[in-house]
Amino acid sequence: MEPENVDAPSVAGAWAPGKVAELLGVSPVTLRSWSARYGIGPPAGAGRHRRYSDADVRRLQHMQRLVARGMPVREAAAAAFGGGPRTAGPEVPASRRADELADAAGELRYASVAGLLDETLGTMGPAAAWTDVLAPVLRRLGDRWQRGDVCFASEWALTTEISLAFERFSRRFPAAVPGRPVLLACCPAERHSLPMEALRATLAEAGVPVAYLGQLVPAETVADLAARLDPVLILLWSQAPPTADDLLAARIRDLGCPVGTAGPGWDHLGDRGFPRVNDLASAMELAVEHARP
Repeated sequence: MEPENVDAPSVAGAWAPGKVAELLGVSPVTLRSWSARYGIGPPAGAGRHRRYSDADVRRLQHMQRLVARGMPVREAAAAAFGGGPRTAGPEVPASRRADELADAAGELRYASVAGLLDETLGTMGPAAAWTDVLAPVLRRLGDRWQRGDVCFASEWALTTEISLAFERFSRRFPAAVPGRPVLLACCPAERHSLPMEALRATLAEAGVPVAYLGQLVPAETVADLAARLDPVLILLWSQAPPTADDLLAARIRDLGCPVGTAGPGWDHLGDRGFPRVNDLASAMELAVEHARP
């Protein structure tokens, strides 16, 4: 019998105080004390039917992390609930962020994972967050698989929440930036899309027009959208050789669209006349170069 996941409310957005206290590892008395002293959580007028929102829970978790990193409780409460720009408090090494994220994913604490991801992206930005925190955690899970440690549930939870966090981050920026976009597409059989999602968030933050197609999009649809959107560049992502679709890349090039290939899945094909990038920094450089007026 699997342990109860105390990180999920019975109804989304409606956390009972007892459940919140259990999640945070504090007593209900402490939770009430925080509410009275610092004015955090649902309004006191809600009485016995008080419910914490998802945002309340994430802020409380952020407050706890700030306290654990050395910030006084009052200052941590003000930082987490003050309504101003969120602060990470004391300097947090990327390795510690990775450890916190790995622990939360390993215990399937979804709300904790989401809060950590939002904090990491907001503090470090998507490029550094991906390179220094998220990709290392995912590689760590991959190494566990290689050693025979079955960690599918943790990997699924983490990859799902990373994708959602990149989406939340990207929505901070205008959806329609003037200019021809950089079009990001996975090869039709490719299921691993997080590197493209990291690139999309990085381009959005930089103000570069970008369109992202997602994973498992049929070749016909990719080619049609490439023709209709008239991108300054289309980047085709492949993580492993079986998914690299050089016929699609050539077809799009024949339509008159500049094409770049991204990811290690293309390495075995050698030089096919397409620019190749294998990391976020070089992909960003290529995209910005084509997006310049």
